[in-house]
Amino acid sequence: MTSGSDRAAYLKAKQFMLSREPAGHLAVRLLIPPRLQPHILAGYAFASFTDDLCDRGTVPERTRRYEGWAEQVRAALDTGTARHPLLRAFLHTAEKRELPRAWVDSYLVGARIDLDFGGFTTEEDYQAYIETLTWPFLMITSGLSMPGGGSRAYADSCRLLADACQRTDFLTDLAEDLRDGRLYLPTDDLEKHGVVRADLERGRDLPGVRSLLAATASTAHATLREATRIIAELPEEQRPLTRFVILLHDHRLRRASAMGAAVTRGPVRDNPIECVRILAAGRRPLDLPALEPRGAEGF
Repeated sequence: MTSGSDRAAYLKAKQFMLSREPAGHLAVRLLIPPRLQPHILAGYAFASFTDDLCDRGTVPERTRRYEGWAEQVRAALDTGTARHPLLRAFLHTAEKRELPRAWVDSYLVGARIDLDFGGFTTEEDYQAYIETLTWPFLMITSGLSMPGGGSRAYADSCRLLADACQRTDFLTDLAEDLRDGRLYLPTDDLEKHGVVRADLERGRDLPGVRSLLAATASTAHATLREATRIIAELPEEQRPLTRFVILLHDHRLRRASAMGAAVTRGPVRDNPIECVRILAAGRRPLDLPALEPRGAEGF
């Protein structure tokens, strides 16, 4: 039974997500069974709040805030109680959905990477980031839809989806990240295409820049297509939201491709009309051919 304080905590989590991610909140409300909505929102609220602590302010400020928060989280997991409403809602959800604590502990360790991010040199560096941070993030959010975090096969499919979504986000957020002094594309990839960081920072429309961005989009698309296997591992009632996530990132990759080198000068924005169509498409079987890369027209 959920107590009054737990209900209030879930309401705070809902309000937080409505303010921070209104489109994501709407997708959860429309595409997930009502009995699971509080749990999914609580997971996303906890993970997003933690992510925000790591992204805002100077490195010392971020580090101080994060360390204090991580201590609260670990204490809550140890004792089963929490005062912070977002943490209390997540704690209750993690217990009810039997989420393995290892995913939370891994996420707390991984989140420290973003406190003072120095960039990736190789693809292996990027994959380590997925393994340590992005995959646990997905498991303490989407993984809550499956009791106990789901099977090993489901977790492995979540890793593929985490990889595809993260690479897509790094591409679509490239301009904003560069302005913040961060580059999430491996420097080895830049060198392969004869690109230096200054080319990206100055928004240069060069053949090498276009080929670098096209290769990034192609890799993301290929991983996204492979990740569609996750649909078959979910109960039918939980498939619409995951279809939506996959189709939304497919949409973003196509938008990025259409912009070409302009993605170094401004963020990729979602097309609101297309997003409504994608919401409706989430309730239908996934159109796999739609995820086939269409080349690099924009690049």
